[in-house]
Amino acid sequence: MTDHSLTGKAVLIAGGAKNLGGLLATDLARHGARAVAVHYNSDAARVEAEETLAAIAAAGVKGFAFQADLTTASAMETLFEQAKAAMEGIDIAVNTVGKVLKKPMVEITEEEFDAMSAVNSKSAFFFLKEAGKHLNDHGKVCTLVTSLLGAYTPFYASYAGTKASVEHYTRAASKEFGERGISVTAIGPGPMDTPFFYPAEGADAVAYHKSAAALSPFSKTGLTDIADIVPWIRFLVSDGWWMTGQTILVNGGYTTK
Repeated sequence: MTDHSLTGKAVLIAGGAKNLGGLLATDLARHGARAVAVHYNSDAARVEAEETLAAIAAAGVKGFAFQADLTTASAMETLFEQAKAAMEGIDIAVNTVGKVLKKPMVEITEEEFDAMSAVNSKSAFFFLKEAGKHLNDHGKVCTLVTSLLGAYTPFYASYAGTKASVEHYTRAASKEFGERGISVTAIGPGPMDTPFFYPAEGADAVAYHKSAAALSPFSKTGLTDIADIVPWIRFLVSDGWWMTGQTILVNGGYTTK
């Protein structure tokens, strides 16, 4: 029988201080990881990073936190080097970093587009690059994208567009890293009940999203709950699971290959 285990694994989570990343960090610690390193972007997230470290420690696991702006290649390289040194290796790398903008294309400025591209696309590319350089053989990599990649909708051009490239990066990385037994996947949740979601939406849009899915009446808020995404990621990065080069669209109803 296949053992879907995390026992003894060292984990790095970009954006791992809070929200989905923080919950995932704590969950993997409780499911057998030997060490978990979380990244956070700004001083504003330091308190939440410390709270996540405390939860990791409560699970009897070593935790580490690193602050960095991951929109530069050098910062991403430094993050992986620091995490690798602290944990004496990296087995699992998960990237939850992202930025949302909901706005008509004709109103999006060059500055806004560049910011979206830097956070969603550039950082994902260099995350995968450094994962390919630093992960142990037979490692696991998972990146967050969006179910909007399977949608036909307005106003998310800069968000879904800059996440779309990550699908290709995922496939390319899976081909290039596969000879070392490294599995590379991406997961695209539907609208999630996090602080990441609400600032981008007006009241009418929030009400719509909370009722749009067939299963909305059965969730806590009508949106995807982050607690329901964590087990998917845990499964994708555990031993005995070798799906690679794939994007799982959660709450989108299908998987793209």
